[in-house]
Amino acid sequence: MSTIRDVAKEAGLSTGTISKALSAPKTVSPKNLAKVQSAIKKLNYKPNMLSQKFRNKQSNTIVVLVPDIANLFFAQLISGIENVAQRQGYSVLLGDTKDDIKREQEFINMVETRLADGIINLRPFIEGDSMLPKDDVISVSAAGCENTPYPSVRIDNAGASQKVVEYLLSLGHKRIGVISGLAKNPHTKDRLSGYKSALEKAGITFEEELIYEGDFNYWSGLNAAEYFVRMKENMPTAIFSMNDEMAISAMKGFLNHGKRIPEDISITGFDDRKVSRYLTPALTTVSQPAQKMGEQSAELLLQLIDGKKPNQTEFIMPYDFVIRESTAVNLSGK
Repeated sequence: MSTIRDVAKEAGLSTGTISKALSAPKTVSPKNLAKVQSAIKKLNYKPNMLSQKFRNKQSNTIVVLVPDIANLFFAQLISGIENVAQRQGYSVLLGDTKDDIKREQEFINMVETRLADGIINLRPFIEGDSMLPKDDVISVSAAGCENTPYPSVRIDNAGASQKVVEYLLSLGHKRIGVISGLAKNPHTKDRLSGYKSALEKAGITFEEELIYEGDFNYWSGLNAAEYFVRMKENMPTAIFSMNDEMAISAMKGFLNHGKRIPEDISITGFDDRKVSRYLTPALTTVSQPAQKMGEQSAELLLQLIDGKKPNQTEFIMPYDFVIRESTAVNLSGK
């Protein structure tokens, strides 16, 4: 079995350089790194990474806390995180917390015991119900919300929501229903704030009965459609859904009741999942740059792990409002 000394001899470099190339590849010149990689391949060298991690007091591993691993938006965020992490020699461990802070703590313990170097949290900060931030844990919030008390990457959720609702108002819709996430979720609060701001600007009174509380999952959209259809003549003429999943299932629910989209009811989403453009009708929605948000959060975390002071610790990423066929002018007279 080859040793690190064999690799050093083959590459014509010191054992110290070989060790650096294995534990912190970005500290080694590209020329020497290429020599090391060539020697490792030729000798089929299998480094003892665990012992190196103990010696260097760094694991070259980051943890991503995922509240719902089945959520497609999170999948895109994770893809961006992995792109950056792998380029810089880091492994990514997914922590499926199922939105449970006790499970979060289990993964946070990995950083506290030096089995991982830092955390990217995909669950937004909730006052009194969040394990992060912690003084001894390097962490970043990805897809976060306003007033996050540690480094974060997000979009302007309130501004994006206001833009959506203002568009519906411009089409003549005055009675606009909302399919929200859970009331305590900061994304729900920010997006509801944007909804209310648009109504206030238009001189329309906010009505609590037009809010259906969901949980960002498909079943919420189906149940919301049932809820709004039961309003009969007072049914809203447009729906603002706080994510695409709920909007898509709401469309199914309304169609089941014989409602035409957008002739009878306009529907908008949030996130712009790939499937949303292939629906009939295609979904009007807010497009978040999930991949870039993941990349930015990883770059920020790795800077912090390296002991660098970033120029900024809050990144508000641009979003797009994509108008498609699920919205139309209100001709109902309501």
